[in-house]
Amino acid sequence: MSKNASNTVKLTLDPKNLPPLTAQQCAELEAVAAMPDEQIDYSDAPYLPNAVWMKAATELPHTKKQITLRIDAEVLEFFKHTGKRYQSRMNAVLRSYVEAHKAHTK
Repeated sequence: MSKNASNTVKLTLDPKNLPPLTAQQCAELEAVAAMPDEQIDYSDAPYLPNAVWMKAATELPHTKKQITLRIDAEVLEFFKHTGKRYQSRMNAVLRSYVEAHKAHTK
């Protein structure tokens, strides 16, 4: 933990060295895991079937160019944990961003 001159506290969390869950957190997770999907409150994350990012993984382009790209380690780890073809999914997300913004640049 560090403080700067404006008294802002900055905390750093190492994803590879997470703090242990409390007994209450474990109990909450177990309760949610045991619930049927219909009983889980998704109101803070509504289902968006037409969201551009949901279509990205299904629309994988065929023509690609190899490049070197620097991205945040967190972003890379997230996509790697999604399984094989993670680079294609990364490309699809970038493609969906481009498609969504083409209309705004015309």
